[in-house]
Amino acid sequence: MIAGWINRHQQAVIAYQREETKVLREMLGGKRLRFTDGQRRRLALKAKALSRFTLRELGPLVTPDTLCGWFRKYAGAKYDSSGKRRPGRPPKPQHIRDLVVRLAKENTSWGYTKLRDVIFTLGHEIGRTTVRRILAEDGIEPAPERRKHMPWATFLKTHWGAIAAMDFFKVEVMTLVGPVRYSVLVVMDLETRHVEVAGIVREAYEKWMIQIVRHLTDAVDGFLIGKTYVIMDRDPVFTARVRDMLSHAGAKPIRLPRRSPNLNPFVERVIGSVRRV
Repeated sequence: MIAGWINRHQQAVIAYQREETKVLREMLGGKRLRFTDGQRRRLALKAKALSRFTLRELGPLVTPDTLCGWFRKYAGAKYDSSGKRRPGRPPKPQHIRDLVVRLAKENTSWGYTKLRDVIFTLGHEIGRTTVRRILAEDGIEPAPERRKHMPWATFLKTHWGAIAAMDFFKVEVMTLVGPVRYSVLVVMDLETRHVEVAGIVREAYEKWMIQIVRHLTDAVDGFLIGKTYVIMDRDPVFTARVRDMLSHAGAKPIRLPRRSPNLNPFVERVIGSVRRV
């Protein structure tokens, strides 16, 4: 009984709405209705649940075909991603792009083909042209140019175990004749942070430095055994002869630009610690 009453009630509501639509048409006198996009969307969403036969029976303000067209255009627009698609292939995921950039920065001698092969070994398929485009977008030069213009931080990380650094600092010593200033030469192994006090002198000079270099590069117990590079500033005591001796011993001197203590921060930090003691 309840179901029958609900059905009769619904039929009465539908009949009234149908008659109301007919009256609205008669009042308009055949004039064309102007719907907004919001109204079209609302009608299309409601009409989607009804069949064409039901729509014809209801006598809507527009035809069922028009309602279907509105649904495809307005209600189904959120499923259309054609406007967001770019021409060509989709870009590589960010984690692959980061991997390409990291490998290129840490291995300056690797070209596009080598990077592609290594990344393929790691389980990611990528083309040589894609590697080149990723590096270009990140501002990384090709392998030959990267070797010429290696960043300082990359140089340190690449040759970490083969780099030593040396520098002078001054200390005041109280003697019988009063305070005397001495120059202390320290050498550091950047990998182990081991520090060697290479020599102490009142005023450093070339012959003294040559003797110090002989001790540092001694084949038996020299501190610079196995070191390929020695970082130093442009102190005049590091003369051309001193630098040549280091080069012949296999420790190439790397002279820092003027007024750049931040490029030799590890030794500078040790010196600062000594001065604060």
